[in-house]
Amino acid sequence: MALKIEDYALIGDCETAALVGRNGSIDWLCWPDFSSPACFAALIGTHANGRWLIAPRERPRKATRKYRDHTLILETRFETASGVLLLTDFMPIRERHSDVVRIARCLHGRVSVQMELSVRFDYGRTIPWTGPREGNNWAAAGGTSVLYLRTQESLRNEDSTVFADFTLNEGQQRSFVLTHVGAEEPAPRRVNVAKALAQTEAFWLKWCQINTYRGPWMDAIERSLITLKALTYRPSGGIVAAPTMSLPELLGGDRNWDYRYCWLRDAAFTLESLVSAGYHDEAKAWQKWLLQSVGPDVRDIQIMYGMRGERHLPECELPWLKGYRNSTPVRIGNSASQQTQLDVYGEVADALANMKRANVRLDKRFRGFREEMTTYVASIAHKPAYGMWERRDQQDLFVYSKVMAWLALDRGIKGIENGEISGNLAAWRRKRDQLHRQICRRGFNKRLGSFVQSYGSGKIDASALLIPTFGFLPFSDERVHGTRQAIQKHLVKNGLVYRYLAESKHDEEGAFLACSFWLVQNLAGTGRRKEAENLYEKLLLLCNDIGLLSEEYDPKTGRYLGNYPQALSHISLINAGRMLSPSP
Repeated sequence: MALKIEDYALIGDCETAALVGRNGSIDWLCWPDFSSPACFAALIGTHANGRWLIAPRERPRKATRKYRDHTLILETRFETASGVLLLTDFMPIRERHSDVVRIARCLHGRVSVQMELSVRFDYGRTIPWTGPREGNNWAAAGGTSVLYLRTQESLRNEDSTVFADFTLNEGQQRSFVLTHVGAEEPAPRRVNVAKALAQTEAFWLKWCQINTYRGPWMDAIERSLITLKALTYRPSGGIVAAPTMSLPELLGGDRNWDYRYCWLRDAAFTLESLVSAGYHDEAKAWQKWLLQSVGPDVRDIQIMYGMRGERHLPECELPWLKGYRNSTPVRIGNSASQQTQLDVYGEVADALANMKRANVRLDKRFRGFREEMTTYVASIAHKPAYGMWERRDQQDLFVYSKVMAWLALDRGIKGIENGEISGNLAAWRRKRDQLHRQICRRGFNKRLGSFVQSYGSGKIDASALLIPTFGFLPFSDERVHGTRQAIQKHLVKNGLVYRYLAESKHDEEGAFLACSFWLVQNLAGTGRRKEAENLYEKLLLLCNDIGLLSEEYDPKTGRYLGNYPQALSHISLINAGRMLSPSP
């Protein structure tokens, strides 16, 4: 059975990522990139679906872990009765091939160590050919991939799994390097482990030095920024929502989705966080990815794409996997990619405006893109659509979607006023102001004193916390105060915010962490700074021991839920911290 979600750590090379358990087992890795089939899928299956374990043979008395300062290099410390073992895990920023490097070092005494590597391609289904290959390298070969294991330690191959058993005395270490290559490629070059470690550390240290945030929550915000960078596909600039799939929103439930794709909403929010901290290169790369993915016709915009801009993301189930803690079905692909959502237009328009304000040079093609997008939004703003929570059975006149349509129009108008684009200024203003009045009339429930989920609805929705954040109404507006109060009354449990009230057992889920950080921003904006700081500090305590967050949190069990680590949770952590202590 897989560990608790919060017991995993992230390592990555900005093209893919692995989850390392506090027990020393890598239980999840899609190779060679985020969207590839997993070769270690124990996270959503069993050990028989692939994993890589390095740990003391003797049960540790204590296991602690941390990242090296300002890096994505993980160090796990195992304390046993006979000694102390330090396991260092990282993925070098790749040149030609992708590597996972693992170094086991005895810090004290004497430790017997076990290594078990079980490669299972195609999400744990395909058993590879294994054994010595090309110069006595151990390899696992199947389908389109070959994995090479390099080590000085003696290996034992049994039933397509390779083992090593060895003892380390104080000061001794063994290194293991696993490298992915295509089936048609020759064996990869050997990795100089010491050099790879130094280069990886240097890469992250240099990247972190760019960060301009200098507030009181520096550690949490820097760790979140590193996590967002790790979720960025370096070759294209696309930003995945999470490196995992089918981690459940409720244990034993069936709301298990594939998040290894690039949502325009999440990416736009990510860019705002990165640009605010001084990371302009990522913004430039993302705008290239956006133009390549969306193409010239704004009517074809999807809510999500593959990390290279793929549009076709068919969803299917993998019946041979048992699911995380028996939460089935296990899904790959995402049918929500075919939904029409108004909100993405506003979020993209705002991201482009934020980049412009930060003096990030926009591609000249964005001039026409922004003009056409604003014109198109003006023509469809009145229509029902799917909402940001991607309920698959429900199109409606969602208030948040309408506010984002207003935002797209508003940013287009400001683009004309600033001399950045051309357009029908009078018509856009008329449509924007008409939409504003309509939202305030039909989207605000006077009985509840709150903006609601959709026009004429009596349902409270946490997305309404963002209404003042985008400037639709000032934080001082009584309707903003009333909305926050209604959300606190109806959607806050154990101090955390839920997206909406569950109407059935099927709708039950954990508290949505991003919404809780949105409440921090709302409280801060409405002058309740002490309350905002207290909630922010409480939320930071929900980060696991290495500073990572999942999509949701279950206060009843103290467990993480949903895909992990979740970009939107870390984005919201950053933005809330910046609002409480903006950098100069």
